[in-house]
Amino acid sequence: MPSDRAATKGYSVSLDRDSAREFLRRNDKIEEIDLLVSDLNGILRGKRVPVSSLDRLYEIGMKLPLSALALDIWGEDVNDSGLIWETGDSDGSCMPCGAGIVSVPWASRPRAQMLLSMNNPDGTPFMVDPRQVLTRQVERAKAMGVTLVVATELEFYLMDGDVLKTGRPRPPAAPESGYPIEVSQLYSMDELEEFSGVFTDIRDACVAQGIPGDTCIVENGPGQFEINLEHIDDPVLAADQAVLFKRIVRSIARRHELHATFMPKPYGNQSGSGFHIHCSALDRDGRNIFDDGTEAGSDALRHAVGGVLEMMPTSMLIFAPNLNGYRRFQAGTHAPTYATWGYENRSTSIRIPNSSNKARRFEHRVAGADSNPYLVLAAIIAGVLHGLENKCDPGAPVRGSAYEQSSSEKSLPSDWDWAIDLFRDSKVLRDSLGTDFHKVFLAVKWQERNKMARRVTDAEYASYLGVL
Repeated sequence: MPSDRAATKGYSVSLDRDSAREFLRRNDKIEEIDLLVSDLNGILRGKRVPVSSLDRLYEIGMKLPLSALALDIWGEDVNDSGLIWETGDSDGSCMPCGAGIVSVPWASRPRAQMLLSMNNPDGTPFMVDPRQVLTRQVERAKAMGVTLVVATELEFYLMDGDVLKTGRPRPPAAPESGYPIEVSQLYSMDELEEFSGVFTDIRDACVAQGIPGDTCIVENGPGQFEINLEHIDDPVLAADQAVLFKRIVRSIARRHELHATFMPKPYGNQSGSGFHIHCSALDRDGRNIFDDGTEAGSDALRHAVGGVLEMMPTSMLIFAPNLNGYRRFQAGTHAPTYATWGYENRSTSIRIPNSSNKARRFEHRVAGADSNPYLVLAAIIAGVLHGLENKCDPGAPVRGSAYEQSSSEKSLPSDWDWAIDLFRDSKVLRDSLGTDFHKVFLAVKWQERNKMARRVTDAEYASYLGVL
């Protein structure tokens, strides 16, 4: 297993009520708490409450309509979700989870935040909540004697601070020297230094919230960066950290008069932003079951990879949940277009990195940065378990370019409609992730697809209005 899997060791958490009270006693200038819960799109919903609400939160939770987790990307109700008129739009109860109460270091006045997870009115888990969907997969793995160790890598763009006003993406000027960032400078330390104020504040915020930030690099696009989080043996906590990390990046960028976006393809001719996952698996004795003492790895590794590949096309709606995400998947862009695997091969969808035998793992390279971390990890774990249970054969690893060697039968969906159809028809995915989640997520994406289909783009006007 990766040697840094216990990366959260040493960070204090305040999940129980007494610890939360003690946190507020030590930070007595805090007046408000942001209560946060992730919807299916990975957007944080919730309320801001006074600190006097803490005891009530632990007693009855934060009341929020169940349908609030099934809004579309514009924040509108999804009538076909079955959560509105059929239930009277009833409330669920959101209870504290994860690391509990932490500070919000970018706030203009002292403030705290807490991550919550939603239950049904009777106290049972609400299985449309993406965190509950992931928790179910982790519990399935534990019942099989398997603990998943994961690390996340998120790519994002920093842009000029007024892009939301103009409605067009634009790279920022370098904060220190003022020069325009118009081309990519992959791994450039000079460019990283230009943004050192931004990344110092991001790292400080991660420390304050117990998020184990690791490597930061300049990526392929102008103003594009990647920050990795460390390996931990709790996939639910890893997803918590990824969701809150996005909030940190966007909030710190605003403080520096920049805009941060995890949109997967903001520039049509530049690199897209992905969400890569490294994954290994431990047995009950803490041994990495992917390690058999060889560079190739164990049969369990190949079975896990086989299961993930088998479920990958039908899971594509989770990995690329929005229309823009399908612009990433083009040959020669380091975004995979086929369900393939290989050793130290970045053209495949599953890469086995060079590492020590103890750290033998796979890297899942498909998901876009816009995807919901809870659902991505849930789909990957479901694939791993499917592969281990059924001894799935991944076939031969790809050597060289997967774009040139792969057959059409291994193609990943290249458009939204195709992905929606595969997701809808997959009994294996529905059984693994739950029928309630499957129905509601499909309804959300179908509503978004229909709304986007009615929008005429600027490119269509430019191409057809004057000549047809």
